[in-house]
Amino acid sequence: MQFAQIQTIPEVVNVLKILVTGLAAFILAFAITPLWTHLLYKYKIGIKIKSTDVNGEQLNFVNKLHAVKAGTPTMGGVIIWLPIIILAFASHFLFPLLANLFGIDFIARLDFLSRKQVWLPLFALAAAGILGLFDDVMSVRGWGKNKGGGMRFAMRFGWLIAIASAGGWWFFYKLGWDVLHIPAIGDFSIGFWYIPLFIFVILFAAVSSNETDGLDGLNGGVLLFAFFSFAIIAFFENKIDLASFCSAAAGAMLAFLWFNVYPARFFMGDTGAVSLGATLGVVAMLTNSAAVLFIIVFFYVLESGSVAIQLTSKKFFHRKIFLAAPLHHHFEAKGWPETKVTMRAWIFTMITALIGVVVAIFGMGRHQ
Repeated sequence: MQFAQIQTIPEVVNVLKILVTGLAAFILAFAITPLWTHLLYKYKIGIKIKSTDVNGEQLNFVNKLHAVKAGTPTMGGVIIWLPIIILAFASHFLFPLLANLFGIDFIARLDFLSRKQVWLPLFALAAAGILGLFDDVMSVRGWGKNKGGGMRFAMRFGWLIAIASAGGWWFFYKLGWDVLHIPAIGDFSIGFWYIPLFIFVILFAAVSSNETDGLDGLNGGVLLFAFFSFAIIAFFENKIDLASFCSAAAGAMLAFLWFNVYPARFFMGDTGAVSLGATLGVVAMLTNSAAVLFIIVFFYVLESGSVAIQLTSKKFFHRKIFLAAPLHHHFEAKGWPETKVTMRAWIFTMITALIGVVVAIFGMGRHQ
């Protein structure tokens, strides 16, 4: 079959669009990495190993185990979200010009910057990414009133809630969304409660992503499988532009992982972990798959759950449940090598992601 004939088959064109977008994001992210890495090393944008936990108590395990990582550049998340943003706008403004120049219509069809499907996750990605970037710089330079530098927890949590609230307000009042879909069960109209649900989902994904970003390649792998899963879900919902956006995120993440696997050349930082987590939450709401999100990233549930249990037990019972929290540090404390923890977390997430995609597809009902 000739390529010209293939271009007339809508399903094939959509699949090619998604795959080519992911590949383009990978190439773009890989291309800008040397320049960004040079800047990080030149200006010594390296992490500091924390000596106390969120309650101010002395850490006696994690800081010693990861002492060798002190000074490793952070803010590598820019390599992920910047190419996605560049590619989104290039697909809309540049690709049509290239299509006319080379006489290839398919190039113009790669445009995925649609108002209905991509503007909201792109806004979340850019807003959280830039704010996280400031937080990372403050942490590295020791700026701010927070001990060790960086924004205070209340400030970080506050701007994240502001972003989530803006998204929830837009979904409810501008788009008229108020339905929670439970796979294979049905749709439930929850009215104004949709906004608190939206905020909760965004906060869960963003905070859990940040908590999971503690080992080389760990969070990058989880996010890679998550965005790839939602690319499939969005495709089956005929949200092709959103599927392309998720593919771009997965492609850029794959390029990042090339340099982030053990031993990591640089870390994701808040600019990556928080922004990509928040964006993942927005994508889950756009596909009406909030319930499925918790299946796909069930590792996040375990990570955040371990932190909540540990803090609660220490506060009220003055004893630890885990050797260290989040959960990945508990396994390290038990003697697992860092690479084993990461690889097993990836395998676990591959399984839960597969289950989540199957549940989402077979449990599809009416979507917004």
